[in-house]
Amino acid sequence: MNRRRAAVAGLLVSALLVVPACSTADNGKHAAGGITAANKKDVTLSLRHTQIKETSKTRLAILEDVVMKTEEENLGLTFKLEGIDEIVNRDQKLKMEMAVGNPPDIFEVFGGADLNLYVKAGRMLDLTPIIEELGIRDKFVSLDEFTIDGKVYGLPFGGYSEAVFYNKRLFTQLNLSPPATWDELIKLADTLKEKGYTPFALAAKDGWVSGMMWNTIMERYVGIDAMNKLLTGEAKWTDPGFVKGFAAYADIANRGYFTPEALVLPYSDQGAEFLSGKAAMVFTGTWDVNGFTGEEAKGLIGQIGYFPFPSIEGGAGDQTSINASYSNGYGFSSNLDADQIEGVKKFIKNFYTEEVQKRTLFEDKLQPSMKLSDLSGVDPLTSEVLTVMANASSSWKAYDAIVQPSVGAEINFGLQELIGKVSTPEKVAAKIQAKQRKANEAQ
Repeated sequence: MNRRRAAVAGLLVSALLVVPACSTADNGKHAAGGITAANKKDVTLSLRHTQIKETSKTRLAILEDVVMKTEEENLGLTFKLEGIDEIVNRDQKLKMEMAVGNPPDIFEVFGGADLNLYVKAGRMLDLTPIIEELGIRDKFVSLDEFTIDGKVYGLPFGGYSEAVFYNKRLFTQLNLSPPATWDELIKLADTLKEKGYTPFALAAKDGWVSGMMWNTIMERYVGIDAMNKLLTGEAKWTDPGFVKGFAAYADIANRGYFTPEALVLPYSDQGAEFLSGKAAMVFTGTWDVNGFTGEEAKGLIGQIGYFPFPSIEGGAGDQTSINASYSNGYGFSSNLDADQIEGVKKFIKNFYTEEVQKRTLFEDKLQPSMKLSDLSGVDPLTSEVLTVMANASSSWKAYDAIVQPSVGAEINFGLQELIGKVSTPEKVAAKIQAKQRKANEAQ
């Protein structure tokens, strides 16, 4: 979940809308033909991934296995893999490539607001006929974030939810329990501070990190419908409920519940502080489960739990909901020729299978994006995560999958200002609303 600066977003959005787009109208006729052992036609597909970190080596290995299998089964088909930093890919390189019309053939992409821009500019391959031909459309848990006007433009390779991971051993030692209400959370955090622990690990050098907890707090106050209405002008960031949401987040920061110097720390420091035992909790996404159950966890293996963010009395949102969705996936360029599209079919056929999804769940701890017939044997933390998701009254997608990129960037900056105590909830809300108005007018 990474974001971009508002000024860059505005420039690239404009570029995406004015650069001539390649039509995807003839995708259907590309369905014919293919790569066979008989003709051995040489076909190359570039594939960009973001699995370059040590914690991502398992996910990369799974991808490489699929690529190798696909190449072995289809003589002449070659994939050229490129690994790149996730933030650089999403916030800079991919958007620039989309603006000029030369994205990779296959690439990681976020559903929602990002995808909408690319589809509007004609950069995305319509996958609807492909997944129907392969018979896998109904096998996904949800394709909502990759579906626009009834057509599917990307396929999620995993899901996530965001809530609170906590140190079970520490909670037991201090006779603490996961809080169910906001008041209980404040009492818990105060106790942890008194005992010398940081309540919440936070490394907010990248603005999207601080946006995670804030997103849930805001949903508790206003509800997801109000978030959606921001795009139509029916709701405004300066409305009382939204201002209360910013104020609640500022209250947590002002009480000293976050890591000191959080604004200068990279994301990797957040998990490290939690696993070191200095912080009792961390609000993050389930993409961190792999690190919380592997060698990095050391003495905390088996001692980490997961609970939903507590309810907020008087809030208009669903108080037992959870931010959970399937927004991380692969997209495909609309520039592909007929032979390349046949290669894409082969890749999709081998990558989106129950076997690969099980490997992703068991080896990488990533929640499956496809419906699995057997979930037995998962580790305790993953089982706890799946239970929390199953018990949630509803789920909703993240704010940056709802609002325009320029607005998301302004939110991230505003939250950093609140953490740094250099602005007020009212001023932050007003600045974001100004950016929202401009973004809505540009639609």
